[in-house]
Amino acid sequence: MDGTTGMTTGARTVEVRYFAAAAEAAGRDAERVEVPADATVGGLLDLLAARHGDALGAVAARCALLVDGVLHRDRDEPVGTPARVDVLPPFAGG
Repeated sequence: MDGTTGMTTGARTVEVRYFAAAAEAAGRDAERVEVPADATVGGLLDLLAARHGDALGAVAARCALLVDGVLHRDRDEPVGTPARVDVLPPFAGG
């Protein structure tokens, strides 16, 4: 296990899409990212923050993830074997 990201090896590539403040902080709307097979929500968010810096780290701390359309909020929850991960910051309103 990597002490920095909370993930181990056995990597695969997934599409990560960023929305609203997360896209602004990442400097892009989408990218392909290599993630370990046992990635957790928190580990993935930490990996993305390490890749894109403090601005994304601050936004990611408040984000939820849609993993192949299923909402994941618990940092310890495994993300499984996603094809696509959407990074969703809090939105104003409803």
